[in-house]
Amino acid sequence: MEACISLPLEKPLLDEIVVRSKDFANMHGIVMRRPETPTSSDVVCFTPHTLVPSPVPKKLFYQSLAIQNDFNLLIHAMSHDYEFLKSVLKSSIQQEEFVKRHFDIYEEVYIHNTPCQPIILGMLRSDYVLDCDDLENISNNNIKIKQVKLFVTSASMAGLGTQCTRLHRFNLENLGKQDIAANLPECKAVENMAKVFAEAWRMYGNKKAAIMLIIRHNSTTVTDQRWLEYEIRHLDKSIPIIRRGFKDIIERAKLVDNKLIIDDYEIGIVYYRTGYLIEHYPTDKEWEARLMIEKSLAIKCPSIGYRLACITVLKQEIFRSGSIERLQKYFPDGEDAINRIRDLFPGLYTLDMDSEGSKNVQKALQNPNKYVLKSRKLEGDTLYDEDLVSKLNELGEDKRRAEYVLIDRIKPPVVKNYIVQSGKDVENRETVSEIGIFAAIISQGENLLINSTCGHILKTKTKSYKEGGASVDNAVEYIDSPFLV
Repeated sequence: MEACISLPLEKPLLDEIVVRSKDFANMHGIVMRRPETPTSSDVVCFTPHTLVPSPVPKKLFYQSLAIQNDFNLLIHAMSHDYEFLKSVLKSSIQQEEFVKRHFDIYEEVYIHNTPCQPIILGMLRSDYVLDCDDLENISNNNIKIKQVKLFVTSASMAGLGTQCTRLHRFNLENLGKQDIAANLPECKAVENMAKVFAEAWRMYGNKKAAIMLIIRHNSTTVTDQRWLEYEIRHLDKSIPIIRRGFKDIIERAKLVDNKLIIDDYEIGIVYYRTGYLIEHYPTDKEWEARLMIEKSLAIKCPSIGYRLACITVLKQEIFRSGSIERLQKYFPDGEDAINRIRDLFPGLYTLDMDSEGSKNVQKALQNPNKYVLKSRKLEGDTLYDEDLVSKLNELGEDKRRAEYVLIDRIKPPVVKNYIVQSGKDVENRETVSEIGIFAAIISQGENLLINSTCGHILKTKTKSYKEGGASVDNAVEYIDSPFLV
């Protein structure tokens, strides 16, 4: 795909635009803490970003927005279907401590007892990669989007992403390209998310109750979190907002008549910006804190049920043995909605110890560049090319083979763009982008009260990137904006 402007730029012009881009970012809060000082905001740097927006087919951008409400409903439906979650997560509950701990809390609070707070708040982000059958001849007929990630905990970058659209419009204007700046869609992600937060806070029913973010104190992206805080305050300055870590909860939080109290604050909403990895729970104390919060009257964002539903999607267990069809009853258009969701995922092939599994192994060994080998464990291996072949040969007929699945490898189109990063030379690199769609939901029991799409972000990496079947590595993510074509 072609960049939105002709590249490369002449060096004098490039140098001038880069300086302006860095200064604009610093002056407009598109910043983050430095990696060497993640607990201090004394010194910050501009967020890594692309110099100009990256092209995204207009049709696919609007498709990613339109499908989000289906994903919101999917998460909500799964979180309230105990038998479904128990069935699709059965092996994970037995083998993975992280999943088992979540499920134990889910059963104790929501199944064996009646939760004292039926209202649940969800802030989600779905990430999509462009996938093209023929990278030499890209057209509307052979390019589509594939879902590669889903977040219900710490659905980040809404604040910085919103500001990035302003940055890219500024850069295009400085390049004399004002006429094409209209191709950047407006992004109001953080504003729309803040509105739903404020509504959930009002539903809690106590004007003195606080919103509490549970955070890691060494996060470099605290500035992104602050954008959401400040937008909530802009809507209603009376809403108290506090930040605490798990250590603070363990040491000072308590339940009083089921109300969650810490440092003399009654907590109306608990918003998790941590707790999504096993290392965030180094001892039993963190899990006990999570259980206490889940039992409380505070509105959880997300609830433990929403988190389990997200894990189910990330592990792609819903696509085994027609599991997802059991969820049709939750959608107004049933089978059509399920088909829309299924079409967004790369093909998945089991490696069970049967003839079908053996056939899939041979298929991968003959064409390893067409597939990704992925562990069923939440934080397990994702293997490509010769590593895929080596692992399959090692497994052979061992029953451990069933702990892996094959996934069709995504072929993302490559775009040239300048990447701007603190302390490094600006480079014109081949890049691959992901479309991130933000959403918000409020439910009360099984009733979904708010189901909304909030906005977007584009996240771009260099070509060597590997994610969810795409051919990419764990490189730095550069915030970006979609340039609709």
